[in-house]
Amino acid sequence: MSSLDASELSTSSTEDDFVVVRPSTDLRMDLQVTSSNLSIEPESCPPTSPGISLPFRPLDVTETEVQPKQVPDWSNLKVIHRNTLPPRSHFHIYNSEADAISGDVSRSRAALLSGTWGFELSPGPFKGSRDFYKPGFDHSEWKLIQVPGMWQLQGFGKGPQYTNVNFPFPVDPPHVPYDDNECGRYITRFMVPDNLKDGDQFRLRFEGVDAAFTVWVNGKEVGYSQGSRNPSEFDVSSFLKLDSENTLCVEVYQRCDGSYIEDQDQWWLSGIFRDVWLHSFPSVRIEDIHVQTILDDDYKDASLTFDVKLNKTQQSVKSKLLDREGKYIIIDSSFTGQNMPHKAKWKISNPEKWTAETPYLYTLVIRVGSIYLAQKVGFRRTELIDGAFSVNGSPVKIRGVNRHEHNAQSGRTVPYANLKWDLQVMKAFNINAIRTSHYINDTRLYDLADEMGFWILDEADLECHGFGEVGGDPASFASDNPEWRDAYVDRAVQMVMRDKNRACVIMWSLGNEAFYGRNHQAMYDAIKEIDDTRLVHYEADQEAQTADIFSRMYTSVDDMIKYAEEKDWKKPFVMCEYAHAMGNGPGAVQEYIEAFYKYPRLMGGFVWEWANHGLVAESKDGEKYFGYGGDFQPDEPNDGNFVMDGLCSSQHYPGPGLNEYSKAIEPVQVLGVEDGKVTIVNRYDFLTLDHLKCYWELVSDRQQMIGKEVIIPEGVKPHTQATLVLGGLPMTLSADTWLQLEFITREDNKWMAPRRIVARGEVAMTPPKSLQLLKTLSTPARPRIQRKDDMLYVTIAKGTIFGFDTGNGTLSSLTHTSNPNTNLITIPMALDFYRALTDNDRGGPHGQEWIDRRVHQTRNHFSQMTTTETDSGCIIVVKGRVAPPVLAWGVDTTTTYTITSEYCSIRIHAKPSGLLLPSTFARFGLSFGMRDISIVEWFGRGPGESYRDKKRAQMMNTWGWATDALFYNYEFPQDAGNRTDARWVELRTRWGGDDDFPNRLLRARFGEHDGASFSVVPYLTKDVDECGHPYELAKRKRDDHIVRLDWYHHGLGTGSCGPATLPQYQLRTDREFDVELLLD
Repeated sequence: MSSLDASELSTSSTEDDFVVVRPSTDLRMDLQVTSSNLSIEPESCPPTSPGISLPFRPLDVTETEVQPKQVPDWSNLKVIHRNTLPPRSHFHIYNSEADAISGDVSRSRAALLSGTWGFELSPGPFKGSRDFYKPGFDHSEWKLIQVPGMWQLQGFGKGPQYTNVNFPFPVDPPHVPYDDNECGRYITRFMVPDNLKDGDQFRLRFEGVDAAFTVWVNGKEVGYSQGSRNPSEFDVSSFLKLDSENTLCVEVYQRCDGSYIEDQDQWWLSGIFRDVWLHSFPSVRIEDIHVQTILDDDYKDASLTFDVKLNKTQQSVKSKLLDREGKYIIIDSSFTGQNMPHKAKWKISNPEKWTAETPYLYTLVIRVGSIYLAQKVGFRRTELIDGAFSVNGSPVKIRGVNRHEHNAQSGRTVPYANLKWDLQVMKAFNINAIRTSHYINDTRLYDLADEMGFWILDEADLECHGFGEVGGDPASFASDNPEWRDAYVDRAVQMVMRDKNRACVIMWSLGNEAFYGRNHQAMYDAIKEIDDTRLVHYEADQEAQTADIFSRMYTSVDDMIKYAEEKDWKKPFVMCEYAHAMGNGPGAVQEYIEAFYKYPRLMGGFVWEWANHGLVAESKDGEKYFGYGGDFQPDEPNDGNFVMDGLCSSQHYPGPGLNEYSKAIEPVQVLGVEDGKVTIVNRYDFLTLDHLKCYWELVSDRQQMIGKEVIIPEGVKPHTQATLVLGGLPMTLSADTWLQLEFITREDNKWMAPRRIVARGEVAMTPPKSLQLLKTLSTPARPRIQRKDDMLYVTIAKGTIFGFDTGNGTLSSLTHTSNPNTNLITIPMALDFYRALTDNDRGGPHGQEWIDRRVHQTRNHFSQMTTTETDSGCIIVVKGRVAPPVLAWGVDTTTTYTITSEYCSIRIHAKPSGLLLPSTFARFGLSFGMRDISIVEWFGRGPGESYRDKKRAQMMNTWGWATDALFYNYEFPQDAGNRTDARWVELRTRWGGDDDFPNRLLRARFGEHDGASFSVVPYLTKDVDECGHPYELAKRKRDDHIVRLDWYHHGLGTGSCGPATLPQYQLRTDREFDVELLLD
């Protein structure tokens, strides 16, 4: 037959781009397409015209070809795991008791397979080397990659992508795009170590793979698994070669149906990101162990119960319990089980109790046959007592943080040293709890938390926030969809089975921002079936229908207190996220903490979040910086710098916000002083203050009196007050004197490093000197007054010359005796109401209003200048108006300069008015440019930055810093470097004392004015606003400095995600201003 009618050939395309070819005759043929017109030529005939030749393989008439042949596992909601072993608690087994007790996994019956592997990345699972797992495949040209690691951060594939809520792919659950799903293929070869070859069962364990993967060993498929942050374990006994090299191949899919419930607020990154192990188990083996500590109702004696699941019945199980010093508490208790699992229950008389403050750990050693397992045990009991969350019978307050797994170089692959650093810093800054947002973490975190003492809210790897953006009922897509039940329950079971033996885990969480539906109830039921000793948390269950506690995020203090004051409450209340620590902030943390301790219902909370998520990036000019959403192309959609919202920098160094939070949660708080007696409160949950010493000192303007130790009464119980009696206080104190106390751990302290400062407090003893008093302390005399061109010059006694422009009424010249021919002022002095926007300004209502009402565009407009010379000096009165373009609002001002031989007083009376007047200003003060400043000294809060609602961590004293060190470089540029509660500030060329005039260019004194601030920065406000990264801002660094002397400053708040600046910290405009300062 020489031709075939086109009607006899049928092709169809499904929504999944399957191609089905259905021949309708009994003929065999080759098809050759030569043009846009389909023609079928006889097999023996060549093409009749030039074109593209596409030969098809011959098809039988009864054959139907479908590509892909079946729905892939990674797009099949019915397939979560294939050929994986049941989940178990995390443990290694050892050949000796000493090795087991050591906890050194390098001595265990396991081989670490992590390291350098071969790697190929294809744009999708149906592209690239699909036969890569077959024996004989040539991988010699493949690139190398580090395991564990994320491939996007090792130079492969599309750049990292960040979204807070949105799915970065078309939403069609449970399907993910087949043609936009990067596929990473890994290969490594290994020998089974000699010390493992006696095993009967070999398990291949992946601690974490994002997002799904298939495994082959020696060319044979082993299985499939998904659930990125959960472990997966396979029995590979029948696949391994004990005496020759083995080939392990892993195919990792960037996305799978599980990606719909892994939509956490973080980078989308892919790969084998946690360790890979080969475990060797003997013929009689421990399958799992479940340890529980049951304290009696007096919280004194305890029962230790443990269930040991073996693979065979009637096996001898021997066990021992050791204390912290290695002494045996129970020696070699053994029993023979007739059934599985083997159960034991020991009565322990008054064991040491485990808490986050007293993390005492015992070691349970179990022997089965010739192998050993060691499990750390902490005796503790969690429960609700009269509705209050309690541990070991005592109410507990959570002083916590949310912690994502993050490293600036390696993403979610966090080296152990960095992980430990995080927890060490948390301890140093008084943090006692971690929410593992929003997935179970690296198992080593729990090892450290058990040892160091942290409460852990362990959270299931589940979030589907993006469904809230697509319309309809967001819960109906997955959370309340019965088709997704198994996927949800699997994530709960994986969490509890792995971490059930951890003393530090005090609560389970059903995930985050996944709305609420029937599948959460199913998760809860599955958890309680395994472990009924812990509470279950889930914030989106707003009425706590399922959850054991009420939870909220970013609720205001006032609204939180409403819950606290409800009558007949049965469940406690926790802030699972609050005090959003994005950029310069958080403001007003103290208000939350005080409420937590006032109301029994309030458990405390977890600040969002621990650290910025910046990733190391490089500009086109080779400048290194920390990138956020939008910095790695292509990465649309993205949510910009919303990923930079931590208390620490992207390198996990403490930031100003962490200092403030730490101050608010200090375990000892100073409440006040009266008649030499200081009232303090113990905010530990379990410890008295017997492990602390207290020292006092007096601080005033350029003076410091070192005091001595003050005795802390013995046995001050948690959450109670005590009185310290000071001795040796002087009878007379100078103005503006502050009593400061430090609480330091004793040398013989059991739980903390010795000589560590755990708390500081200060109380004002005397008021500051008033401006009026400062004026009278000087000797009035007439300054020298000169006129030249359009300038009026006034010289004070020390030789400083103030110059006023009579054409616009500005103080535009300042000369100093150290360099009398140079005008130090580079930008004339002007009244200013704006600051570079902080993240909290941008995210809240105030910053947007400042932009909408053009506060950033205001200018000082001169209307009149009057000069009066007197016997004692010169008075210059300048009338004007500060106003923006376009709009009709403005601030009418009268500025009075009074210059004597000792100082220049600046007094401003200002009255805001007009249509569309903004409700608040960012600041109210003077701005000007000035050269030659190298050093800044001041008396006020320091040494770090402080703002109206973020200042308690900064103590009153006389401080001095190099000028360029005053500005804190946030990883997204914004206002920084303010110092508040300043009495005076000196701008200097070099260090000096009070009388060292030649090095002092200018001094500003605020007197008794409450809340005065200053900043000295090398950038214009406009430049800070316009730059998105510190390296960009650095290019705009000025040779001079912008000086701001502010009487009032608007607080920071947490408006980036949460309450804006509280009313008491707002700088309202519905008032008149009358302020003054002295310059000399």
